[in-house]
Amino acid sequence: MAVDSGIGFQVIATEGAARAGILFTAHGAVPTPAFMPVATHGALRAFPHHELKEAPILLANTYHLYLRPGIEILTQTQGLHAFMGWHRAILTDSGGYQVFSLASHRTLSEEGVLFKSHIDGSRHLFTPEKVVEIQRVIGSDIQMVLDVCPPYPAMAQEMQEALYLTHTWAQRARKTFLENPTACGYPVQQFGIVQGGVDLELRKFSYETLRPLDFEGWAVGGLAVGEPPELRLPILHLMGQILPPEKPRYVMGIGTPTDILEAIAAGMDMMDCVLPTRNARHGLIYTLEGVIAIRNAAFRRDFTPLPPWGYTRAYVHHLFKVADPLAFTLATAANLHFFLLLVQKAREHILQGTFYAWKAEIISTIRERIQNKTLYSE
Repeated sequence: MAVDSGIGFQVIATEGAARAGILFTAHGAVPTPAFMPVATHGALRAFPHHELKEAPILLANTYHLYLRPGIEILTQTQGLHAFMGWHRAILTDSGGYQVFSLASHRTLSEEGVLFKSHIDGSRHLFTPEKVVEIQRVIGSDIQMVLDVCPPYPAMAQEMQEALYLTHTWAQRARKTFLENPTACGYPVQQFGIVQGGVDLELRKFSYETLRPLDFEGWAVGGLAVGEPPELRLPILHLMGQILPPEKPRYVMGIGTPTDILEAIAAGMDMMDCVLPTRNARHGLIYTLEGVIAIRNAAFRRDFTPLPPWGYTRAYVHHLFKVADPLAFTLATAANLHFFLLLVQKAREHILQGTFYAWKAEIISTIRERIQNKTLYSE
């Protein structure tokens, strides 16, 4: 598999805070804004990733890959790219979100996080250094540092402890990464994670503490954990103002189509979320008319074709009714196509200088018709 030695980031156009750029990785260029489909275990749920021609980058998870298939298998295959047959870019989360979501199965200390496997109850220790080494074996092009993602709302002491560990771990992770900033023989990048909940001053403090580490990119963590949008937006706009303009900005775990457009408007470059795949399996399909519940009887005779493959809504409705697994694949294809097309169109409008006018128009047409109560985790 041919790889490129050139890595980095370039902003090629701006409109207000919104940016269009190119993230260069050893496995190809990623036009931004970019939505990263979530392949937690190295696979998109119910969808063959060789068909995902519109996506230049996927997200996988260090915690899950460490447990299964395990480091031994990934070492033998020389990384996740070869193991899953994906030759474009991969970003790996550090397992920090699992620190948050598996609260009853873990213990935090300055050394790292001690956790019980959700599979067999075995005990494991993730240190910042170990997470860097695991991601080297995985071979991800963009690697996240181990952090603590506090819940919403968090008590002041809990937030302070989370920030202390996040900052201390980031320094150790950066030192380990810079000793060998490669994986599987090619150059890779490491992103730092700014935490601080919905407190603007804590967010400033977190970034200023981490800024000397000079990561290749920056992530905004700790959002999409239950906070209301009116508290989330000021954080995104602050991050768009203070994060270095020459570095890529990744807001983690966001979100709905509206969330994505608001993040782009605030100056974010990269997003990920499980909603396209998770909601597809529940028969919820994203369209320009909003979210449709394809199981509903109204679609029994709706012969409107669903992109990208043209199967009709009536046919997909039928597949759900007869419990054919193909229903999941076709619904997932439609949702991934919608999310990837959305950010592609956003990029085109930034390049044309028409993003904000387009955003105002498109948001009014894609407002979800049903209350979306699904989770932001796979």
